Amino acid sequence: MNIIVCGVGGQGVLLFSDLIGNIALAAGLDVKKSEVHGMAQRGGSVTTHVRYAPKVYSPLVEEGSADLVVAFEKLEALRHVHFLAGNGWLVYDPHRIDPLPVLLGLVERPTDALLDERIMARAPRRLVVSAFEAAREIGDPRVQNVVMLGAVSRLLEFPRSVFRDIIRLQVKPGFVDLNLRAFDRGLAIGSSYDIGAGASYMGRVTPQCPGQTGF
Repeated sequence: MNIIVCGVGGQGVLLFSDLIGNIALAAGLDVKKSEVHGMAQRGGSVTTHVRYAPKVYSPLVEEGSADLVVAFEKLEALRHVHFLAGNGWLVYDPHRIDPLPVLLGLVERPTDALLDERIMARAPRRLVVSAFEAAREIGDPRVQNVVMLGAVSRLLEFPRSVFRDIIRLQVKPGFVDLNLRAFDRGLAIGSSYDIGAGASYMGRVTPQCPGQTGF
C-alpha cells in the first residue's frame, strides 16, 4: 500500500501518518515512512510517504504509484495528485489555506473552479471530506487530521477497533475522547459515500497486539 499524506504546517500531517503506520504495524505488516518539511512552521507544505506490506524495501512512493493520496488542503491536493496510480483514490479537504507568497501578494492563487477542474481531471476516484469544518463543529479544529483518518478508514479495511486502539495509545490521555469523536465523525462522512465494489485495498486483517507497536 502506497500512501501520500500532504498538508501545511500545523495540520497534523505527521500525526496522521504515524497513526496509519502504527495501525499497519499492529496488523503485523512491515512499514516504511518518509517526511518532507517545507518551511512547515511558517505554513509551508508538509508531505509524508507511508508504505506498508508484508515486506517494504523503500520508504518513498514513486509518482504515479500511490494507492491513496490524502490532502488536508485543496491546493496541496492538486500539488500531489500526480502521485496517484490510475486506480488510486484521492481524499481531500476543500479547506483553504493560502501559502505565504499569496498572502504577501506576490502571486495569485488559482481560483477554486480551476483547482476543481484540474483535480477532477486527474483523480476520477476521490472523496471530498470537509474535515476542518467537522472538527470545528466537534469543538477543536486541531482534530481535522483524525476526522480525515476516520474517512480514510473506509478505504483501509483494518478493523475499526484497531484504529480506536491506536488513537488511545498515541494521543495524550486528556485528548483521547475528543479524538475518538473526531474519528467517528470522519467515519460517518466516509460511510456516506458510495465507493463501489472493490474500492477497498486490503482484506480484513487481524491485529497482533496493539500494545506492542513501539510507541
